[in-house]
Amino acid sequence: MRIATWNVNSVKQRLAHLLTFLDEANPDIVCLQELKCVDEAFPAMEIEAKGYNVAVHGQKSFNGVAILSKRPLEDVTRGLPGDESDQQARYLEAVVSTGNGGAVRVASIYLPNGNPIGTEKYTYKLAWMDRLARHARARLALEEPLVLAGDYNVIPEPRDAAKPEAWVNDALFLPETRARFRSLLALGLTEALRACDDRGGLYTFWDYQAGAWQKNNGIRIDHLLLSPQAADRLGGTTIHRHLRGWDQPSDHVPVSVELAM
Repeated sequence: MRIATWNVNSVKQRLAHLLTFLDEANPDIVCLQELKCVDEAFPAMEIEAKGYNVAVHGQKSFNGVAILSKRPLEDVTRGLPGDESDQQARYLEAVVSTGNGGAVRVASIYLPNGNPIGTEKYTYKLAWMDRLARHARARLALEEPLVLAGDYNVIPEPRDAAKPEAWVNDALFLPETRARFRSLLALGLTEALRACDDRGGLYTFWDYQAGAWQKNNGIRIDHLLLSPQAADRLGGTTIHRHLRGWDQPSDHVPVSVELAM
């Protein structure tokens, strides 16, 4: 089973790219972030024509997450539990049957950016990460294959940025941000890419400004975290880097994992 995550940075603008990616990579499940559209405007018809079931948690002009799956989506949860006042569309979770009597629980996550620091946006980011950890702990107690996939807006380590010194005062790289990410992993989650590849220079995002893509001035902020039951089935990971070179691309590229399920 191939599970991919991708911040498409507007699904309507990037629909042709998404459909090409579905044909090219043939993923079983895709977690999308930053849809920038309400549920009714999501291009479900075009995606369903490729053989995918669709669950969407959208928001006008901002945020928005979706899960695409070749198999039916069950037990769908829209919104991260723990704060009923939070109206931002940043979390979507569903269960997908593996077809052999098993199942995998998958979440599409668009974690808050948090900038500028010193504002309520960073306070919201940290509180959201705390809430995610509480929810992840509860899901891990189910002892089932779980994949928490998405744009975490976290640079875990200096090797995950081409120029780490440029990010020291950014919400993505602050010590408090990285500590919370480590605390999430400490619950028993495995970061899929680092379980397979320990090299530096592996990036998933290149800014549109200052020729970042051409200079390979990237950062790694898109992650797939696996429960022990999923990590035991991990066969490999891929950063689909070439998509950043397409015409009018997202500033993120997809990352996928292979699970023996």
